[in-house]
Amino acid sequence: MTIRNQFLSYFIFFAVYCFAQQPTPPLDIPLKLSGTFGEFRATHFHAGLDIKTQGKEGFEVSAIKAGSIRRIRVATTGYGKCLYIQHADGTTSVYAHLKKFAPKIERFIKEIQYTKESFIVQKFLKLGEMTVEEGELIGFSGNTGGSMGPHLHFEIRDTKAETPLNPLQLGFEIPDSIRPIVQGLYYYKKETNEISPKTQLLLHRENDSLYTADIQRLGGEHAFGIRLFDRQDMSYNRNGIYRAQVSVNGSPIFSYTFDKINFNDGKKINALIDYPTYREERIRIQKLFKDLDVDYSFLPKEAANGFIDFKEGKAYKIEIKIDDYEENSTYVVFYVEGSPNFIEDEIPTFENPIEPEQDYLFAFDKHELYIPKGTFYQTVDLTLEERQDTLIIDELPYPQRKGFELQVAIPKNLDSIAQQQLALALYDPEAKKEKDTLRFVWTVKKDSILSTKSAYPGTYVHSRDSIAPQIEALNFKDQQWVSNYKFLELRIEDDFSGIKSYRASINDQWILMEHEPKDKTLMYDFNDLEFDRTQLDFKLEVEDQVGNKAFFEATLFRKPQR
Repeated sequence: MTIRNQFLSYFIFFAVYCFAQQPTPPLDIPLKLSGTFGEFRATHFHAGLDIKTQGKEGFEVSAIKAGSIRRIRVATTGYGKCLYIQHADGTTSVYAHLKKFAPKIERFIKEIQYTKESFIVQKFLKLGEMTVEEGELIGFSGNTGGSMGPHLHFEIRDTKAETPLNPLQLGFEIPDSIRPIVQGLYYYKKETNEISPKTQLLLHRENDSLYTADIQRLGGEHAFGIRLFDRQDMSYNRNGIYRAQVSVNGSPIFSYTFDKINFNDGKKINALIDYPTYREERIRIQKLFKDLDVDYSFLPKEAANGFIDFKEGKAYKIEIKIDDYEENSTYVVFYVEGSPNFIEDEIPTFENPIEPEQDYLFAFDKHELYIPKGTFYQTVDLTLEERQDTLIIDELPYPQRKGFELQVAIPKNLDSIAQQQLALALYDPEAKKEKDTLRFVWTVKKDSILSTKSAYPGTYVHSRDSIAPQIEALNFKDQQWVSNYKFLELRIEDDFSGIKSYRASINDQWILMEHEPKDKTLMYDFNDLEFDRTQLDFKLEVEDQVGNKAFFEATLFRKPQR
C-alpha cells in the first residue's frame, strides 16, 4: 500500500471513528424538544432541533465535539447570535439564538464590531484559526434573532454539501416512548386540471397505535393527506414526525424520511401541504402525495406520486404508517371498494390565466407588475385591478413559489420631504388591530419610482411615514452618576416602517449597543471601553426605513476605571 493510500485509509478510519463516538450534548440539562428535524413550519422545513431551556436564558452551551470555529454571526433576525463549528468527521455543528458567546469568542467578535462600528456582523474564520475542545464552553443560551422564546436551536450539517442532517442521529439522550398522534385524515380526487377540495374521513382510534376508518367507495385517482404531531416523553410540545409511508395492498406507493434536507426544500413547503385549507382555516394538512412539479431532496425523483387509481369491482387495503425517530409507530388502516369513476368532463376555464412557464408584465396607468417565470407551480387565474393609487391583486388558493415585482410611480405633486417619506403598504381593512390596517412593505425609491420584489396578493397603496422613531432611556436620566452601573439601556421603536439603523457614541467615540427588536431595547456594556473623563456625553441617532431620524443626548458622570 502506498503512503498516499495509507494516509487516505487512516483519514477515512479517523473520520468514521470520530463520527461514531457519542458526542457531548450541547446543554448540560435534560434535553426536551420544542421542535424536531424536518418539522413543517410556516415558511420552511425545520433544519435542526429546538432544545428547551426551561423558559430561561443563560444556560452554558458546549461544543459537541472538538473542532474549528468557521463562522460567527450576530444579527437581529434569523439565527441571532450564532456559531458554526467544523469537525474532523466532515460535519459542522450550529448553535443559534445565543444570548452571548464564551469570553474568548465574545472578545474576538467585539473587536470586529468596534472596527466595523456595527452590531450586526458576520465573520468567516480559516480552518484552525480558533479551535475548541469537546465539551468546551462556547456560549450561553438565549432568545436572539427570530426566536419566539428562550431555547437553543441546534443543527448538524454535512460540511461539504452544506446540507442539514437529522441531529437525532448523534444519539443524545432524549427519552421518547410516545407514538405520533393523528388528528385527521383526508382524501383528494385528481380531476381534469387540479385536485378536488379535501374530504375528511371519520377515524376510530382502536388503541394507542392503530386508527381505522369505515370502508370507502371511491372511483378514479385519489390520494391522502394527514394532520398529525409527535411528542417526546418530557415535552408537551407538538413536534414533527420522522417518517411517513403509504402502502396499498402491502406495497409502498409514497414515503418520505427526514434524515437530511436541503435548504432549497423550504422554499417549496407550501406545495407539500393542502394550501387552500391552510389559507382558509390555518390548519396544516401534510400531503401524502405529490401533485405539482416540485422536487424535494427527501423525495426520490423516481418514486410514485402517491395517487391510487381505484378500479370498479376491486378491493384495496390502505395502510399509512407514521414513525418518530425512536421507531414508535402509528398506523392508519382502512379499506376501499373500487366504484365507478365519475369524471368531470368540463375543463376549468380561466379569465386571466397565468402559466408557470411564462413571464408576464402588466402595465397600468400608475402601476407595473412583473410576474417572473416560475412564480407559481400551476396555472392560476389572477385578477388585477387598479383604482387610482391602489393596485388590488386578488388572493389566490394556490401556493406561490416566489414574489412578484411591483413598481409604482411617485406622485409628482409631492415635495421632496413627502417623497422621501413615501412607501408602499398593504391595506387590510379587516385587521384585528387598527394599527395593522396598513402594513409597511419593504420599498426601494429610485428615479421617481417605488418598487418592491416581494409582492404577494393583497391591496397595495401609497403610504407616508412622517413620524420619527421614539427613544426612551430606561435605566438612567440626564445629569446622573452611573459609576455603579454595568449597562446603559434604552428603548427605541418606530410606529410604521421600522428601525433601519442607529448610531451611539460617548464623548464622540462610537460604542457598541446591542439591539433586541423583540423588546425594542438597546444596551451598552460599560466593560467594553474605558474613559479617562468623569463626564460622559452620550449621543444616539436612530433612523427609520424612510429616513426619519430621532436624536437623544444625555450627560452622565462615572468615575474612571483605573
